[in-house]
Amino acid sequence: MDKQNKQLEENVLSRSLVFGRPVSGATIGVLETLDGWGYITAGFSFLAIGMVVFVHAWYTFLTTIGGRVLSSVLALVHDLLLVIIILELSRTIVNFLKTKIITPEPFLYICIIASTRRILTIGAQIAYTDTVTDPVFQRYLLDLGANVLVIVALVLAVYMARKSLQPATP
Repeated sequence: MDKQNKQLEENVLSRSLVFGRPVSGATIGVLETLDGWGYITAGFSFLAIGMVVFVHAWYTFLTTIGGRVLSSVLALVHDLLLVIIILELSRTIVNFLKTKIITPEPFLYICIIASTRRILTIGAQIAYTDTVTDPVFQRYLLDLGANVLVIVALVLAVYMARKSLQPATP
């Protein structure tokens, strides 16, 4: 009897309590299944959005290339970097579904790409401005410098993340 009470007590303690009552294994299983389907649908959504942005970027590029070559190319690069960001999010979801582990490295890559994208956008804006005043140029340089520092910090973070995953050599 004492052994049976102890086993029952261990089962209750090992399960989560909601409103003071243990949550059944079936309930947790349903929630985990729904959680998995949420990740799957989000992954497919990112993939579909990435493809739509990709097609739209090329359509826009091909329809505007005749008049303004440089701005069309910059817009295409800008949009393709957005596609890479979206696909990296999709890849992160796929990796999570395979391993059940979320690693920081893909998010660091996304931030590096986003900062690079920002640098290109600011550069394109400043290049197409007819008159650049000193305050506008100063803001441009500050924004550019901040994004470069962010990229350097993120690259160092990627290096440290990879270094921490490598086994220590004696």
